Amino acid sequence: MTLPTKSFSIKNWSQDDQPREKLIDKGARILSDAELVAILIGSGSFQESAVSLSKRILSSVGHDIQGLGKLSPAQLMTFKGIGEAKAVKIAAAMELGRRRRDTDEKKAVKINGSASVFDMMRPLLGHLQHEEFWVLYLNNSNKILAKTQLSKGGMTGTIVDVRLVLKQALEYSAIGLILVHNHPSGTLVASAADIHLTQKFKLAAESLDIKVLDHLIVTEKDYFSFADESLL
Repeated sequence: MTLPTKSFSIKNWSQDDQPREKLIDKGARILSDAELVAILIGSGSFQESAVSLSKRILSSVGHDIQGLGKLSPAQLMTFKGIGEAKAVKIAAAMELGRRRRDTDEKKAVKINGSASVFDMMRPLLGHLQHEEFWVLYLNNSNKILAKTQLSKGGMTGTIVDVRLVLKQALEYSAIGLILVHNHPSGTLVASAADIHLTQKFKLAAESLDIKVLDHLIVTEKDYFSFADESLL
């Protein structure tokens, strides 16, 4: 006998298994990652609940939310039960999470060292499969005046315009700069080009009484600091 195809909607679950009601009654923090994703998905299939499907997706990325955020809608749609609408919902939720972290980080604007820069920039750069170069503009109290993406490139490099950075630094009245770029390969070795570019920035900035305070190379799990390694 062939079983009928049926959507296993959250509203059809038992009261104890309904994550929407659990969120309303007890708050979002009590829910597991799979339950939160299940709310986004809304329904599974006759053979698999939304929570089970969510667990399967999370398992594919080692139960790491950062890994989930790296999956494109096309990659999410390779899972049986995830169509375009559900994939877009998950991708949108991941992007909102990143933007919320970015907003929270802007409130804590004082930089206390390389670790604080890494904590701020890893959500933006650590998961990317292409290289980006960012600049933090600081005042004399090491508070961030602006955080801007200077360039976006391929897997092995990106073009950086030193003149544009210094022009923006003068517009912000910045007295310090922190350079940040990612290595999609995951390596934390400063290349000869990285070292040359850092020195180029340092010399150019000094002529305007602006100091390059650090240059970080960021990966998903760790970072390399030019300042910490006495390369500035």
